Amino acid sequence: MLPDPLHPAIVHLPIALVILIPIFAFGALWAIHRGRMTKRVWGLPVALMALLVASAWLALETGEREEETVEAIVAESAIDAHEEAAEQLIAVGVTILLLSSLGLFSGRLGGTARWVGAAGSLVLLAAGVQVGRLGGELVYRHGAAAAYVDSTPGVGQPSGDGQRGERRERGDDDDRN
Repeated sequence: MLPDPLHPAIVHLPIALVILIPIFAFGALWAIHRGRMTKRVWGLPVALMALLVASAWLALETGEREEETVEAIVAESAIDAHEEAAEQLIAVGVTILLLSSLGLFSGRLGGTARWVGAAGSLVLLAAGVQVGRLGGELVYRHGAAAAYVDSTPGVGQPSGDGQRGERRERGDDDDRN
């Protein structure tokens, strides 16, 4: 019932969250400035940050479980760079979450914490983009997905028999030119 490998299915949630959190954080600042209830409005970005930390941790754990399989195809240094970026995202996420949680308080402390949290959400975005870029490179540049592709001809790979009647992926054999 669960996808196999699980890691690619999990990573999309933290990627989406690092994009959405700055929108919600700055939107919450605007709503609070317009007189909305601080705790209710600021609670949403804080909850999203908590979800980001949890989902990024889960993505890291599932990635570590699948590391052995992918190492057969991808250089360990590329995998390590992606893993280190993910660990950094989690560390930054926990820090920004803790600081942003102080934004639930009123007064100067809460106001400052909300601005720090909103600015920190941009740091989260940058960290998340780095993790996603390195993960994308693992798949699309280093061929990590090949560790999970069936090597049977016709399933994920061309048969290689050279028949002219077969469809070509890049159109290299187009007779119209």
